[in-house]
Amino acid sequence: VQRVESGGGLVQAGGSLRLSCAASGRTVRNEAMGWFRQAPGKDREFVAAITWGITGYTDSVKGRFTISRDNAKNTVYLQMNSLIADDTAVYYCAARLGGISRLGSSWDYWGQGTQVTVSS
Repeated sequence: VQRVESGGGLVQAGGSLRLSCAASGRTVRNEAMGWFRQAPGKDREFVAAITWGITGYTDSVKGRFTISRDNAKNTVYLQMNSLIADDTAVYYCAARLGGISRLGSSWDYWGQGTQVTVSS
């Protein structure tokens, strides 16, 4: 199963982007799907995840980011509003069987990443 992210780019602070992660091949409907990010010189961090309508967010993006999924299209989205410079990072989508986990090592499948750069 491949997962391909898209939608990253350069945006000014206060702007918006929508990331997409499309899964191809055999997928499992009860997978949790999520987004992580890694900024230069920093560890990978949990951003958001969704499973069966339940969502979870890291505190720094609550109220600004929204995760959603379209099971018919095997796609997960991350709508990012009110972007700030600290949101600059490579964003990775991930999937795992079971529930939401904030621990990156517990996720089984990863995309290749998409760069998001927010200019201040």
